[in-house]
Amino acid sequence: MQRRIIIAYKIWKHLRLTLMAQVSNVYCKGIFYLNGIGANKIKCLGFPYVHVSLKAKCIIGRNFKMNNGARYSDSGLNGKCRIEVRETAVLSCGNNVGMSDVTITCHEKITIGNNVLLGVGSQLRDTDNHSLNPIDRLNGLDWKNKRTAPIIIGDNVFIGAYSIILKGVVIGNNSIIGAGSVLTKSVGENEVWAGNPARFIRKIKV
Repeated sequence: MQRRIIIAYKIWKHLRLTLMAQVSNVYCKGIFYLNGIGANKIKCLGFPYVHVSLKAKCIIGRNFKMNNGARYSDSGLNGKCRIEVRETAVLSCGNNVGMSDVTITCHEKITIGNNVLLGVGSQLRDTDNHSLNPIDRLNGLDWKNKRTAPIIIGDNVFIGAYSIILKGVVIGNNSIIGAGSVLTKSVGENEVWAGNPARFIRKIKV
């Protein structure tokens, strides 16, 4: 009797996860459509937050994969992907891009190449979000006078879990950013960087 209960529970759990995966994928496609995002062959598990302003643009290539929440990513935290493209900004993702519980804050321009993996909890921010001038923050010019600079991520890049990529950074093809890094400088092709602030570790033999 106990064995039958265990088998029935496993079957129910599998069906539940399968149904939730299908529902979340439909939800994600709907959210993308409502935000004017054209995407081909996406796979979404869990429920992301997406905002694209009316004058902004978000382009996503083929075979885009997104995981949201502890059930579908290995962070153990109940987070979600958060994609925000504000004002007249442009976010462009190539083909075969995958992410888990990632935050992308785009106020000017972020370009992500093909075959890029964004590790769980990583962040891409092309803006300081706030003015560095304390007077601006007091008199309502905080948002208006914030600094922005484009981020460019090349092909085949792997960004480790909980890394933060700040404004103006360029990451060359095939490079790797170690987990927990804060990247403030641009990275050449075929390089490994890690740390806070991130520094060059070694070249990658290709």
